[in-house]
Amino acid sequence: MTYKIRAMFVFEILGRPPEHVKETISQLVDKLTELPGIEISKKTVHEPKAVEDKNANLFTTFAEVEILGKDLNSLINIIFYAMPSHIEIIEPEEIRFKNFEMSNLLSDLTVKMHRYDEIAKALTIERSMLIGKLKELGVKFEVPKKEPAEQNKKTEKKTKKPAKKNNSKKKN
Repeated sequence: MTYKIRAMFVFEILGRPPEHVKETISQLVDKLTELPGIEISKKTVHEPKAVEDKNANLFTTFAEVEILGKDLNSLINIIFYAMPSHIEIIEPEEIRFKNFEMSNLLSDLTVKMHRYDEIAKALTIERSMLIGKLKELGVKFEVPKKEPAEQNKKTEKKTKKPAKKNNSKKKN
């Protein structure tokens, strides 16, 4: 197999205890080789470090993995499988596509996005059903509020005013 793309990926993980964090990230990196069109040329798994918040009792670590990929689609598979925190394409310096190659790549990406959307919608429906059943049973609980960032986005959309057009004519 001829590998066309060399890329550096960084994967991060947070959890506890530190031994589990290191073992989990090592397993994640090892499983990357099971993805089609992927070969690992270098990998470095760093030792877990305690998170600065002393009350959190959490540890974080990261792995730097240089990957040889058959094509861009194989790298996108890594993105969906392992959600890296950083990606850097090392080689080639330029990537060229024929329009049908780009169409295939974008179609594959669209299929993956639809699968994630389907899962998210199913979970939302299940959550609503569970909340309804809990209310029927008289269980008292508080539905978590939306994150402040989500509320701000909604507020921004409502309060944004359209830009004023400059209708004045230039005087010569």
